[in-house]
Amino acid sequence: MTVIVNPPSLLHLVSTILLLSSLTLTLAQTTGFSVELIPRDSPKSPFYNLMETTSDRVTNALRRSFSSVGRFKSSFVLTEWAQSDITVGSGEYLMNISISTPAFDTVPIVDTASDLIWTQCKPCSQCSQQVAPLFDPNQSSTYQLISCNASQCKNLFQTTCSSNNSCQYSINYPDDSYSNGDLAFDTITLATTTSPTVSVLEIVIGCGHNNGGPSKERNSGVIGLGGGELSLISQIGSPIAGKFSYCLLPTSEKNESSKLNFGSNAIVSGDGVVSTPLIKLSSPTFYFLNLEAISVGNKRINYTDVSLGKPGEGNIIIDLGTTLILFPSGIYWELESAVATQINATRVQGPEGLSLCYDAKTEFVIPNITMHFTGANVKLQLYGNLAQINILIGYDIEKKTVSFKPTDFSKN
Repeated sequence: MTVIVNPPSLLHLVSTILLLSSLTLTLAQTTGFSVELIPRDSPKSPFYNLMETTSDRVTNALRRSFSSVGRFKSSFVLTEWAQSDITVGSGEYLMNISISTPAFDTVPIVDTASDLIWTQCKPCSQCSQQVAPLFDPNQSSTYQLISCNASQCKNLFQTTCSSNNSCQYSINYPDDSYSNGDLAFDTITLATTTSPTVSVLEIVIGCGHNNGGPSKERNSGVIGLGGGELSLISQIGSPIAGKFSYCLLPTSEKNESSKLNFGSNAIVSGDGVVSTPLIKLSSPTFYFLNLEAISVGNKRINYTDVSLGKPGEGNIIIDLGTTLILFPSGIYWELESAVATQINATRVQGPEGLSLCYDAKTEFVIPNITMHFTGANVKLQLYGNLAQINILIGYDIEKKTVSFKPTDFSKN
C-alpha cells in the first residue's frame, strides 16, 4: 500500500516526468493532515432532518447509544470523544471520502469501535436508502477483489469464500444493522482541510451488496478507526505514526465543524495535557483505558468493576460512535445520587433514558465531575450536550497512550 499527496491542480504544461514525481510523493514527507468530521444531525449530513426538534435528536441519540452497548459486554463503560473537521450534532459523526479511480464521493459513518471500511455497492440486493448514488466497482480502474487465501481475508472475523475464490465479508453491529459483500483493494482519497488531498492506494475495503438494519436511515457505509489491522489508522500505517486526534465543538445549528487530525497534526501538547495508558485486551479493535475513580465535587467514587480482567488492566472503552458515557448500573446509581445531592434545583421528566434532568428556567450550579484515569484526571464539561465537548483527545498507538487537553475550539 502507498500513500500519496495529490496537488490541488496541475497545469497542462507540466511535463510527464514532473507529474509522475508528484504522484510518488509519500505522506511520510508531509507534516500531517486534518479532515472534516460531520455530526449526523448537522445540515451537512445526509441524515439531517429539518423537521426534527432538539428533543427528537437527543432522544434518537440516546437510543443509538443504548443499542451500541451490545458490541461490548453489558458491564463495560462506554464513552465518546472526537475531532477531524467535525460538524456539530448528536450521535455518530461522518466523514467525506472518495473511493476508486476516478474518485467516487461518499459520506460514511466514522466509528472508533470497528475496523472495516465499507460502502454500499452496485448491484445491491438489499441496501439502506442513501440519497447519493451507489458505488459501482465496475467503474473503478483500481478496484481489485481479494482472494480467499490472502492474509487480509484471514484477518477479518467473518469471511466466506465465493465460487470464484474471492473473499466475502459479513459484519454485524449491535443495533442489528449489517453489511455483506466483497472484500477488495481500491484507492481512498481524503479531502484535507489545510493541504492537498491525500490518497491511500490499495487499501482494503468492503463493497456491500446486502446491507440493512432495523431502521431505514440513509447510511452509505462505515469508516473504521479501531485498532485492528484493517482500520483506516492501521492501513495508513507508518506515515502517520499511529497518531490521530479530535475535539468536539458545542452543539449548534450552524454549519460549524471540527477536525480529525492525523500524524504530526494529531500531537497533543502544551499546558494542561494529561495522558493515560492505552491498553490492548483480547480484541485489538477496542481502545481500552483504565478508570480508577470518578469525583463529584469532593466526593470520590472508586470504580471497582473487574469484569474485563484484573484491576488496572483496562475497564473502559473510549468510543466516538456513542453519545453517552455508559456505566454498569451499580456505579451509575451511586454517581447519579452523588450528583443529585449537590444540585439545588427542581427535577423534571427528561427524554427517554435520562433520569437526572432539571428545570432550566432558574440558574443552578452543576458540581464538577472528574474522571480519574490512571495518570490522568479529566474534568468533564457537563454544561454542553456531550461530556467530551471542548476536550482535545489524542491517540498515540505507537506510544500506547491517550492524551487529553481542555481546549475551547469555538474561539479558534
